[in-house]
Amino acid sequence: MSASSTARREAEAPEPTETTWQTLRRGLALSPELRTGLLGTLALALVYMVGRVAVPVAVQQGIDNGIVGGLDLDVVWTVVAVAAAILVVTTLCGYLMMRRLFTVSETALANVRIRAFRHVHDLSMLHQQSERRGSLVSRVTSDVDQITQFLQWGGVILLVNLGQLVVTTIVMLAYSWQLTLMVFAAFLPAIFVIRSLQRRLGTAYGIVRQRTGALLGAIGESVVGAPVIRAYGIAGRTARRLDEAIDGQRRAQQRAIRISIMGSSVGELAAGLALAGVVALGVVLGVGGTLSIGQLTAFLFLVTLFIQPVQIATEVLNEAQNAIAGWRRVLNVLDVAPDVADPGEQGRELPSGPLDIRFAEVGFAYPGGARVLHDIDVEIPAKSRVAVVGETGSGKTTFAKLLTRLMDPTDGAVLLSGVPLNEVRFASLRARVVMVPQDGFLFDATVGENVRFARPELTDEQLAAAFTELGLADWLDGLPAGLDTPVGERGEALSVGERQLVALARAYVADPDLLVLDEATSAVDPATEVRLQRTLDAVTRGRTTLAIAHRLSTAQAADEVIVVDRGRIVQRGPHDELVRDPESTYGLLYASWLEQTR
Repeated sequence: MSASSTARREAEAPEPTETTWQTLRRGLALSPELRTGLLGTLALALVYMVGRVAVPVAVQQGIDNGIVGGLDLDVVWTVVAVAAAILVVTTLCGYLMMRRLFTVSETALANVRIRAFRHVHDLSMLHQQSERRGSLVSRVTSDVDQITQFLQWGGVILLVNLGQLVVTTIVMLAYSWQLTLMVFAAFLPAIFVIRSLQRRLGTAYGIVRQRTGALLGAIGESVVGAPVIRAYGIAGRTARRLDEAIDGQRRAQQRAIRISIMGSSVGELAAGLALAGVVALGVVLGVGGTLSIGQLTAFLFLVTLFIQPVQIATEVLNEAQNAIAGWRRVLNVLDVAPDVADPGEQGRELPSGPLDIRFAEVGFAYPGGARVLHDIDVEIPAKSRVAVVGETGSGKTTFAKLLTRLMDPTDGAVLLSGVPLNEVRFASLRARVVMVPQDGFLFDATVGENVRFARPELTDEQLAAAFTELGLADWLDGLPAGLDTPVGERGEALSVGERQLVALARAYVADPDLLVLDEATSAVDPATEVRLQRTLDAVTRGRTTLAIAHRLSTAQAADEVIVVDRGRIVQRGPHDELVRDPESTYGLLYASWLEQTR
């Protein structure tokens, strides 16, 4: 699907069913740290707000008692000293309040980021494959960043200004209820208009967050897929795709900004009307003797303090809608229950020793798709070495993913030594069962560090000994820095075959009781494969091994071969026995493989 079509789909997305306040309450419940020391922070905020309102009162006292009716310097200097003291206390309280809020918000949202990342990591392979990785990453990065920005700036300003609005209104009423009503009359229509705009703004910023996730996904794909892009000469097409993603994000942002500007303009208009009305009515009340010069001057200061929160609140609410949209996306991820869940403390440990395998009437279908596996009923004894073969798309890799519980079967059950996999604690399962995937993924570290991921306590000497046992000592010595050779991001500093060698070494030092090889030697050159095969004979001895075989040389070395065709087991037995029937599925596969190797 193109970026433009995605943008249209998201632009037409329905409004969220969850209200802003519901999202905010759920978000705050997710971050209990935000309530840490809240009373102390609110106390500081109260002093800060009262201090700001106290200055106009001091100005009024200075004018009415120290200037009007005769200059009294003692009164003036006293008022100046009091105002200065209030400013000092106010500034100190504002500093302490913001420091506390910054510290608390950083701590709280760091924990939200951790929870979101761990939850994304716990989601099944199916869910991760159904959503663009860049979009998932954006939930943990840019969406949480947007929440942080709001809480540290917008949240502080909103808290202070709401309090300032309440305190200012009380003081204004004390001076003149008529002028206060004038201010409310100017702002009341604006409030209804701004509220209507905020609903539209919430939807607009939801689309902005979606487009930002799509943009990150497109950028991530273009960076990771740079070799393919260059190899096929599709740089221009990729650039156009990125341009579309960037343009989609820009248009979504502009749409939200236009609504935001409308709200700000309405606030500006209301502020102008309020000031004009107060000046006109204030002069009338002053002539009538019900309002002094000092009180009118103080009231004008107070109107400024009243207008400021209303105008700022419009901008802050824009940030709030963006943050709420981000929070909603984070919560949506956290709401997804992992369909492959760790039973935790309620789970069971796998029995010690080599593991036997049982597929009991197992069926599997991807969501919305046809069945991949049908009624798989097979037992594999402990310590046996089994190869699973079949044509591309026959269900071999799905078989391996179910065995390692990267996915759960749609029907039936997978058991290891009589224990259903969905009852086994992940800690036990991952310690006893290791899978070497076809791509041999490596982290951006050294060769030694990648192998040490399996057992962090191993020394360099032990790692070197493991490579020697695998027959890879000469290969390791041929690397520029041996174990300290950087492999690059995703292992791209090594060849595909070399990445698989490191992945196999990592699996070997993990010392599992069940080793699953998903075409782990498919990209290794024939000479290296022969050497690895001899080593793997020793490595797999004494443990259960299941190899998804791309090259049938793997099947020749196995104790038994399981042949899968269109999601069903159609043959089973030793290689020598299966190959006798040249018209069988395995016989045809073997003949095809021999033809390719000539």
